[in-house]
Amino acid sequence: MITIKVRKKNGSYEEFISKGHAGYAEAGQDIVCAAVSALIITTVNSLEKFTDDKFDVQEKDGFVSIHFRNDLSERGMLLMDSLLLGLTEIAGSYNNRYLTVKVKEV
Repeated sequence: MITIKVRKKNGSYEEFISKGHAGYAEAGQDIVCAAVSALIITTVNSLEKFTDDKFDVQEKDGFVSIHFRNDLSERGMLLMDSLLLGLTEIAGSYNNRYLTVKVKEV
């Protein structure tokens, strides 16, 4: 299962962490993993290209961490809100069996 944990403070994103593999199908055939990966990669690339927001990314097999250094810009917030919308929709489509999304306000 993929577990997504998001930490927000005063409504702004602080950290995004994705861990695990969906287990929907074999590696290379897993459409849930592919969809989640595509959303996350596109969001990171969009944050880099379309905003001046500062953040650090760590990535390895089955793990992605994004730590935001400052409050996000309006565009950055929109991109992250869009990412969470997409991930939440995927999770709901599969009854949270392969993906869970948790957002915590600290």
